Amino acid sequence: MSPHRSPHGDGPTLPTPDSVLAELQQGEVKFLRLQFTDILGTTKNVEVPKSQFFKALNGDVTFDGSAVEGFTRVEESDMLLRPDLSTFLIYPQFSREEGERGRIARLICDVALPDGTPFTGDPRYVLRQQIERAQAMGFEMFVGTEPEFFLFERTATGLGSTVTHDKAGYFDLAPIDKGERIRREIANKLVEMGFEIEGAHHEVAPGQHEIDFRYAPALETADRIATFKFVVKRVALEYGLIASFLPKPMPGVNGSGMHCHLSLFQGSTNAFAQPEGEYGLSRTATQFIAGLLDHAQGITAITNPLVNSYKRLVPGFEAPVNIAWSTSNRSALIRIPSKRGNSTRAEVRMPDPSCNPYLALAVMLAAGLDGIQNDMEPPPAIQRNIFKMTVREKRHHRVKELPTDLREAVDELQKDEVIARALGEHVMDHFVEAKMAEWREYSATIHPWELERYLDLV
Repeated sequence: MSPHRSPHGDGPTLPTPDSVLAELQQGEVKFLRLQFTDILGTTKNVEVPKSQFFKALNGDVTFDGSAVEGFTRVEESDMLLRPDLSTFLIYPQFSREEGERGRIARLICDVALPDGTPFTGDPRYVLRQQIERAQAMGFEMFVGTEPEFFLFERTATGLGSTVTHDKAGYFDLAPIDKGERIRREIANKLVEMGFEIEGAHHEVAPGQHEIDFRYAPALETADRIATFKFVVKRVALEYGLIASFLPKPMPGVNGSGMHCHLSLFQGSTNAFAQPEGEYGLSRTATQFIAGLLDHAQGITAITNPLVNSYKRLVPGFEAPVNIAWSTSNRSALIRIPSKRGNSTRAEVRMPDPSCNPYLALAVMLAAGLDGIQNDMEPPPAIQRNIFKMTVREKRHHRVKELPTDLREAVDELQKDEVIARALGEHVMDHFVEAKMAEWREYSATIHPWELERYLDLV
């Protein structure tokens, strides 16, 4: 999708405004979408016609920042969109009708103030700051993700439902239904856009799916997650279904996670790998893991940002609730997959696909770097099933638990100075304000469960 330097060699030459303009003309593109993400993770865009391409490529397109969640106040609303030319791509044709209107391209943008300085409330800027911090320490973080999602039928009136289109399970081959066809279509569209797809399969719950794409530098991965979610929803729409990244849309089944595989590289060398080290891990790897565990409670509000996120983080459905690490089982928050060498990595199993990918990767990187800078030591790895351990056994192994609801998660975030500093004052203040408003609204709502449980009883 976008050129980058891989850990195995130099990448292609970065594009210029002239080269992108030439591609726009050659591809007969009629509209260019300038894409950015707000603090809560919603993808926004300003679409410009051919007459404005030159202006857009030079970063001269403005938008009203006061109209975007958590950006600016009305009296300081003008903001600039500065395109990252490495993110240029031409969208594939999603429908015949769309093709008749003309091809569409997109560029992901950094948000700047009118004087050209970066806007500190831009989630992409927050991630860039942590990437630069890692670079100053001699590292570059690469990330692979496993985003899961549900496909649901629409009602007769076109509204969404939680009625699934299949009854298949984990890795099932049959039935060959709309879900399988949609997965293939999504994968094909992503390949057309430059993704390298590593796998696509049915997940545990009915109607639940997963498509994995190759690891990449942190910023590129965050960009890809935003693009991936758009493509999944767009293809589902063409099939008359709704794609949902809600973590727990149905009770009694597994929720949707977005496991993140993290590794640090020094040039072309994986800094987590050390054959003679315990479990084949370097000191850098264990320090990074220790930092993630130490700040796990503080980053949960960012990696799991919805009231609904905490309906997934409960015992019994494979999602982690215990702050521990392991090299052999999936009940821990962090798992070290078996491959070593350049494939050595830490799989963080907590995040869900509703998160803002830029902020989620930024806080995980900040936590890990803090572990390195402060020479942290993780507790011993736990190789047994933590779900079956007693409270006494968990205490013996120093196993803490993740926050159990959004309010607790926000409280933990506010206590964590390292993570607050990584987010910056603007993002921190607006994120906390938005999430507390969400919690108050949820807390004041009467839910059907309460009426079913108590109405006739009391």
